[in-house]
Amino acid sequence: HPREEWRILGLRVQGVFPKRQQALAEKLGQLVARELFSMEDVRKHLKGDEFIEHVTATIEGRVDDFLQNNLSEAIPMASMFLGSDMVAKIKHSLVESLAKAVPELGDLFVSHLEKNMDVEAVVREKVAAFSSDKLEEMLLGIMKREFRFIEGVGAVLGFVIGLVQLGILWLM
Repeated sequence: HPREEWRILGLRVQGVFPKRQQALAEKLGQLVARELFSMEDVRKHLKGDEFIEHVTATIEGRVDDFLQNNLSEAIPMASMFLGSDMVAKIKHSLVESLAKAVPELGDLFVSHLEKNMDVEAVVREKVAAFSSDKLEEMLLGIMKREFRFIEGVGAVLGFVIGLVQLGILWLM
């Protein structure tokens, strides 16, 4: 399966993967965009409890860090009037308010991606940009067992056809 096109007795011979790389890129882009990856999946993930808990914990850490280390720099007078109980209440209120906004921010994020990211085009461009060697290596890595099966079936079928031909010749 030559990667570069060869001409033999006027016939063009080229490997299957390089010859069909653009078509493969288009089909793979469509498959990924329609069947494997959707913005609805991203939206569900961003609204999931695990994600919201993770983001809330991150927000809480950042708010706590700000209140502990940067509040006196940002608002010097505030540190004189706010006791630790008041800082804890402010932290709790901020974290609660920001955590409630996480699902809405997730929706905004997904809406932005839907408008500005074409998954099909991204996959198509990346696959089309692969070198022939890289594409062949990837496809053979995925389909190695299937190709061996096809080779085995072809060998058995060829053997059976040869036996039938031998039988026909022997009967004549």
